[in-house]
Amino acid sequence: MRALYASRWFAIDPSFQARDEAVWIKPAAFLVALGLALFHLLVAYVPFVSDYTRNTVHFGGFVLLCALTFSSGLRHRWQHVTEAVFAVVVASSAVYLSVAEDAIYARGVKLSALDWFAGAAVVLGAIEYTRRVAGWVIPILILIALCYVSFLGNWIPGVFRFGGLSFESVMFRSLYGDDALFGTIASISATYVFLFIIFGAFLSQSGAGDFVINISRIVAGRVRGGPGIVAVIASGLTGTINGSAVANTASTGVITIPMMKRAGFSPQFAGAVEAAASTGGQLMPPIMGAGAFVMAAYTQIPYETIAIAALLPALLYFASVAIFVRLEAIKIGIPVGADPDAPSLAQAFKRGGIPFVVPIGLVVVLLISGYTPTYTAVAGIVAVVVASWITGHPMGLNSILNALALGARNMVLTAILLCAVGLMINVIATAGIGNTFSLMIMDWSGGHLLIAIVLVALASLVLGMGLPVTAAYIVLATLSAPALAGLISNQALIEVLAQGIDSSLMPVVMLAMPEYLPGMSVAELDALITKAPFETLSLLRDTLLAPEVLAASLLAGHMIVFWLSQDSNVTPPVCLAAFTGAAIAGSHPMRTGFTSWKVAKGLYVMPVLIAYTEILSGSWDQVLWIGACALVGIYALAAAMQGVLHEQISWMLRGVLGGLGLAALWPDLMVATVGAMVAVVVMGLVPRLSRQTAIS
Repeated sequence: MRALYASRWFAIDPSFQARDEAVWIKPAAFLVALGLALFHLLVAYVPFVSDYTRNTVHFGGFVLLCALTFSSGLRHRWQHVTEAVFAVVVASSAVYLSVAEDAIYARGVKLSALDWFAGAAVVLGAIEYTRRVAGWVIPILILIALCYVSFLGNWIPGVFRFGGLSFESVMFRSLYGDDALFGTIASISATYVFLFIIFGAFLSQSGAGDFVINISRIVAGRVRGGPGIVAVIASGLTGTINGSAVANTASTGVITIPMMKRAGFSPQFAGAVEAAASTGGQLMPPIMGAGAFVMAAYTQIPYETIAIAALLPALLYFASVAIFVRLEAIKIGIPVGADPDAPSLAQAFKRGGIPFVVPIGLVVVLLISGYTPTYTAVAGIVAVVVASWITGHPMGLNSILNALALGARNMVLTAILLCAVGLMINVIATAGIGNTFSLMIMDWSGGHLLIAIVLVALASLVLGMGLPVTAAYIVLATLSAPALAGLISNQALIEVLAQGIDSSLMPVVMLAMPEYLPGMSVAELDALITKAPFETLSLLRDTLLAPEVLAASLLAGHMIVFWLSQDSNVTPPVCLAAFTGAAIAGSHPMRTGFTSWKVAKGLYVMPVLIAYTEILSGSWDQVLWIGACALVGIYALAAAMQGVLHEQISWMLRGVLGGLGLAALWPDLMVATVGAMVAVVVMGLVPRLSRQTAIS
């Protein structure tokens, strides 16, 4: 192992982290990571094993890597031996289960003693290694879920009562179910997510990260609050590389936060801006974090469609953060000034522009052209290497191997988490909890979409205190996305019924709404649909609405959950991205968290726009017009919250701007247009009137 350090041809990149209790651990972790990356790349293009076998190797390999990179907390003389044996047993058991599948079916789905041992080993391994990477919350939820579906459900009264399955059925479903440990979510982890994480590692190794910072400094150098705008632009571009809010904060924050502090921003605001901007990294196409790949699998909507639809809301979110930065700079009197250390545009492109622009451009083009994310990710990786040779800073074998290993190391948390959370999702699917929870949301909200969104937002905040963002999205999407999608499609259903329907469809309508009468007004239909049962309305929607309308509603429901699941990054009491920014800025963590919560208000504006407008599914002219009105509305609301335009403004003007901002965000496009136009006039007149008053 030591030869890896001493080799003239090869050296482990210092950014590759592992446990440091023993000299051999880091080289061993590096070799396991490298092997995992090469295996997944090979399987992506030459599928020489089944999907199930690939998933078991994926889980087993990351178990070994997790054991080498995350400490168990044990402190005794046999620690290394104990951890190594357990990791090898879990990994071997996972691979064994792929071999044993045919024999289990041949026995009539009966588990042998060895099957029981292997199954118990992988379930315990999933629980333990999830505890290492993500804390106790998910392991506890897994244990509760498994107990619920086996015996605990018998003791629960009401709608959540469940008769219970035999322990053998629970074990079999946990191992071989479509939504289980090695099921759909594990497939997403082993293909799309991992390959894009490797793609991001190659971008980092090629120097693309430095290009992101340099280009941000050039673009924002002559803008009010430029260093803060640098953080916003850099985080948006870096989000296309890693799709992780905490990693984004840590990587760009070490540069942007000191820049903001030197410019005059308070440490608290600097850390908050970086956290809020980095949260947008998981919303920014083309990667958008692991959640977007899960969304594509759940909705069966092509990933490229999701990425295209998500682009404008993501840009609006970054614009909202940039607006807060600009207004804060005006408020505290930071002057406009170019960054004296910023390189020229030519220098920036020479140092890393081509390895960033060419691969990202290729990925976008391939996704839009309909190529699979797997093919696109691998093509992007090759493009990074080829582009690096054009710049005069080529990636050699050393850099390529380091990038492969670094990608696997960066994937440990996500891989373990996505596989383990399948145990919970399997229980939710088996017991039908998702439908029950959706019915509860419909009942509690009274059929009102806005109330349902608020309920989901509260649930996401609570889940986000203990779950990583991706896990929170998966759980919430399984439980609440169907209810949101149904409520969103109700408006289209009202329009169809108001226009009149064919007499042959009347039996279906009367089954769902016995009180329906032809010729009812929109208000009457709205009241009728609000009272109708969720299950029968679902049948009615499937019958009367076009498939594209249902798909748009489903996408909107999942996108709302996806956006709301991000709020745990910036919302106290647990906001990891904000705490990371506070650590770099040297500010109070909780105060930084509350400031980041204010700056990241776009996280709550966009879900409402998604629910009530056609910002995801309208024509290009509609989408752009909605986006333009929303941008004006966000600026007006931010000015009202900050109490400043070009200078401090009165409370009366703050109230006017707040009202106009809400009008510009109103679902009715005519109201939004008028509100935006009046807001533009008011915000344009205030500086001019102030200057005239000062002159007189």
